[in-house]
Amino acid sequence: MKAKRKMNSRFAPYLFILPYFIGVLLFTAGPLVMSFIMSFFDWPVIGDPVFTGMGNYIELFTKDSQFYDSMAITFKFSAIFVPLTIVLSLALALLISRQLKGISLFRVVFYLPTVVSSVSISIIWGWILNKEYGILNYMLSLLGVSGPDWLNSRKWALVALIIVSGWTVGTMMLVFYTALKGISTEIYEAARIDGSGEFRTFFQITLPLISPTMQFNIVTSFISALQNLSLVMLLTKGGPMKSTYMYGLFVYNNAFQKSRLGYASASAWVMFVIILLLTSLIFKSSDRWVFNQVTSKEERR
Repeated sequence: MKAKRKMNSRFAPYLFILPYFIGVLLFTAGPLVMSFIMSFFDWPVIGDPVFTGMGNYIELFTKDSQFYDSMAITFKFSAIFVPLTIVLSLALALLISRQLKGISLFRVVFYLPTVVSSVSISIIWGWILNKEYGILNYMLSLLGVSGPDWLNSRKWALVALIIVSGWTVGTMMLVFYTALKGISTEIYEAARIDGSGEFRTFFQITLPLISPTMQFNIVTSFISALQNLSLVMLLTKGGPMKSTYMYGLFVYNNAFQKSRLGYASASAWVMFVIILLLTSLIFKSSDRWVFNQVTSKEERR
């Protein structure tokens, strides 16, 4: 009886985490392996799959010009979006970390858009950016500026998507805020005694100490930017004239409009490799700009 109870208590924790592992297997690992297999087939939605080997990858790199165009648009979007959101989220984190009256309300307000669905955000921003009755063009008209047709202009559509995507910086702001609160006040007091101003303190103390957090936010924001799909589909559908036809939409259309699941799977795996290489590059360069506090031997003991 004792041995049975001991065995039950040993296996009980595994039973609690079993649903999680089943979910990962069915909804993450399983589809991941299946998509890799599909990438080597001509796999229509209806009909029998035909093995093509590296055919999908060869076509992607040698025959499909839209692959390169969508990749260029995606990287252009990411190159603007990532630095902009990093700066904005850090500025908001610095603001809400100050002890000001009513700052708790601002923390909630700045984070609130993060929990709103992308569908709701796209509908709201569709109204805001509308040329005829949008509030943004109305505000510009008060300043004597004639606002553009944001979502139907090749020049401004990508800018509009960057603005809308930057609306949900609350998560990065919260991560930065946590890192800022983790810095000891004694360090700032010592800097103040040494006569360090706010500008110098920020660049020589605050920024180095939160650089690991910044590295995390840069990696996650790059991944998010390269996989951007929902806002593009809902706001511009890749237009006008495919000026916002990002890579996520390219993969989606190949899969569900052209019914080429194998080709779309190959496209998705190419993006996976690109994200992997980009992430590795960021981590490789981290030794030059990420501050890692080295503990002494006594502290390790």
